[in-house]
Amino acid sequence: MASLGVALVTGAGQGIGRAIALRLAADGYDLALADLASHSSQLDTLKAQITGLGRRATTISTDVQSESAVVAMINQTVQDLGTLDVMVANAGICKTMSLLDTNLSDWEDLFAVNARGTFLCYKYAAKQMVLQGRGGRIIGASSVVGKQGSAMLPAYSASKFAVRGLTQSAAAELARYGITVNAYAPGAMDTDMLTSIHQALGDVNAYTQRAIDNAPLGRLGTGEDVASLVSFLASKDSSYITGQSISVNGGRFFD
Repeated sequence: MASLGVALVTGAGQGIGRAIALRLAADGYDLALADLASHSSQLDTLKAQITGLGRRATTISTDVQSESAVVAMINQTVQDLGTLDVMVANAGICKTMSLLDTNLSDWEDLFAVNARGTFLCYKYAAKQMVLQGRGGRIIGASSVVGKQGSAMLPAYSASKFAVRGLTQSAAAELARYGITVNAYAPGAMDTDMLTSIHQALGDVNAYTQRAIDNAPLGRLGTGEDVASLVSFLASKDSSYITGQSISVNGGRFFD
């Protein structure tokens, strides 16, 4: 099958990012797989899976909070794979603590990755897509708590609200270039991040069951649930959708 283009996924080594990369490869995209250097072995394993599907793939060690690292990531993607058609700014971190216990370094750490990192990925992916002159898709990671703030997650919630605002502004600005900009807002997902949140809160099993009970569909979400949405947002079928942050939360709330 001919390639649909090149997709770059940050935070691709595990969890939702890994699921997105595999789904886009199955759809027909070649993949640039980016993550921290500490996740290089996971990226190598993922690359082997993607090349096994008959798609090209390259791995990139990067830290999205660094402007120079993001510029180098975009350049390496184009150098190795020839183009950039879909940017999935998935990388993010979470810290679970009360507002009263959150110090300035915690706040700045979360905004450096979740907000600044997403901004840098949006900016430099857009510059490459504008240069190419044929449009593109930019997709970011918000959260259920980027729509309804949560106790014990003040900085994380705020950073994910920032992604929604950035997505809307970028969508308004980039539409004239044929670039759509959207985000996904996952609810409680069966990932290591959710486990770490519940561990910080106390009883992992109790909080996990509460998350399941809060979703009318009666289960945790999976990386594949988010990947299905990203697959659509990356496709031609989503060409009239932009500026949206779409909930994937099992019906936890309706918006």
